[in-house]
Amino acid sequence: MLKWATQRGKGINFVISFQQFLGMLQVNPFLAIVVVLVLGTIFVNGATDAANAIAEPIGTRSISVNAAIFMSVVCNFVGLVVMSFISTAVADTMSGMVNFGGDTHAALIALAAATVGIVAWGVGAWVFGIPTSESHALIAGLTGAALAVSGDLSGVNMGEWMKVVYGLIFSSIAGYAAGWVVVKIIRNACRNVDRRRADEIFGRLQVIGAAGVALMHGAQDGQKFMSTAMLAIALSAGMQASDLNGFPLWIEVLCALTMAIGTAVGGKRIIKKVGMEMVQMEKYQGFASSVSATVSLFVATLTGLPVSTTHAKTAAIMGAGAAKDVRSVNWAVAKEMVYTWVFTFPGCGIIGFVLAKLFLLVF
Repeated sequence: MLKWATQRGKGINFVISFQQFLGMLQVNPFLAIVVVLVLGTIFVNGATDAANAIAEPIGTRSISVNAAIFMSVVCNFVGLVVMSFISTAVADTMSGMVNFGGDTHAALIALAAATVGIVAWGVGAWVFGIPTSESHALIAGLTGAALAVSGDLSGVNMGEWMKVVYGLIFSSIAGYAAGWVVVKIIRNACRNVDRRRADEIFGRLQVIGAAGVALMHGAQDGQKFMSTAMLAIALSAGMQASDLNGFPLWIEVLCALTMAIGTAVGGKRIIKKVGMEMVQMEKYQGFASSVSATVSLFVATLTGLPVSTTHAKTAAIMGAGAAKDVRSVNWAVAKEMVYTWVFTFPGCGIIGFVLAKLFLLVF
């Protein structure tokens, strides 16, 4: 039996223990399939987004590959768990973005279809070494599945969905501008500083900055995918997305561990694309891009904007590179990633829609 708490915030907070969750799996085996698929999306997110935080310090030889991946694993875990106690604004946005309708069984089936499409898309991006946004894939897949169930635009809450657009604009402008400004400030402030000494200092600072990005990656992306897992549990219990508010600690730990394992497994493949091909960076530039991305992600997380950590960090890298020399940025690689983001929304949306229709016919 589920334990119900009092009305709090935007919805009703219901408390479910891990033992109760296991009992729900026995009663509804389809829930187990959906949860495994959701964890699959979290795993792929960790694998494909691993390079966001750690590519630059590796590229500038400030930290070894294995040490950087270990740092990213720990920070992603801590960021997800700790930030959930501070603010769940991103999760609130995600849970209110789509409406699967009153048939919770059909909604659960559609959710399963969306996660299948997201995993397929993410794995493809990982195989080809393309740093696609799993956040945008998740949003697009859920939207397509919700439209398939509702049959019209009532499946989408445009007020909440527009926060995705706001986040896309904010992360692009804020990341690029902050990276550019911080590099200019550092270059002016350190004009008369010994170059070797400065490299040593910024090498250490770059590692700290990378840890900050990893923390915020766990906080931002962790809330998005945890809200999907909680949505599956709520639908299995006959509830709606609007009833969600808060996460039990066990699901935070489960999602954080899954993301950490994905980071450990898939980290090396994309590092070359982000940290070694897009911009030939110096250590102070890597520090500037990490600090800029961390601040942008922190602001977005507190305000409930579901931004892409890949997008925010890439924008900061380009800004930091362009501040020194526009020619130092490999704009062809940057353009390739922009195309990937552009295709992600319609691509995953169509996949989610088609698979949801197919799953509803089969199940």
